[in-house]
Amino acid sequence: MRITDIPHTQRPREKLLAQGAQSLSDAELLAIFFRTGVPGANAVELAQQVLGHSQGLSTLLSAEHDEFCRWRGMGTAKYVQLQAAIELARRHLLSALERDTLFDSPQAVRDFLLLELKTQQREQFLVLFLDAQHRLITREVLFQGTIDAASVYPREVVKAALKHNAAAVILAHNHPSGVAEPSQADKLITHKLTQGLALVDIRVLDHLVVGGSHCVSFAEQGLL
Repeated sequence: MRITDIPHTQRPREKLLAQGAQSLSDAELLAIFFRTGVPGANAVELAQQVLGHSQGLSTLLSAEHDEFCRWRGMGTAKYVQLQAAIELARRHLLSALERDTLFDSPQAVRDFLLLELKTQQREQFLVLFLDAQHRLITREVLFQGTIDAASVYPREVVKAALKHNAAAVILAHNHPSGVAEPSQADKLITHKLTQGLALVDIRVLDHLVVGGSHCVSFAEQGLL
């Protein structure tokens, strides 16, 4: 079926204009990005095939260049365009964090951390350094690999917080398994860091764990 054979109101572009981007499926959004299909498949069908081969949007967005180009209809040009789109979204969210008071914008923090961490294949421990008004000074990945109590050093976090003259921090890390539920190791890390930072009068406002498309807050669960 050609795109022109789809009822006008159900074509991805027209549907987006009429109902908003949130009304589109993953395949329909990708179809707009792809613009054209391949012989035997229109843009929506191509998007459905690629999502099937990649086993979902998250894997597609985090795919390396060589893997991405192995999927039918994909190539370097689409890979570069997709990476640019992801980076634009990340910078847009980061600019909102830099502008707003983070304590009053928990959803902005979640949106940024999901985009920053959910597609990472290795665990990353990220710290948002905040000023006295809880505005973002900077963010920094301090540890990578297996994140546990033995590999996250409180003194390194304290040193970085003092370097950036931070008054507060938000901690975050990802679970590549896709399970966002905090582990016992996560709770131990948070306790150690909260104690260490308190010695230099720096507050830990939250610790967020990202797993897949979910983000769990220690503060909301009463774990801080």
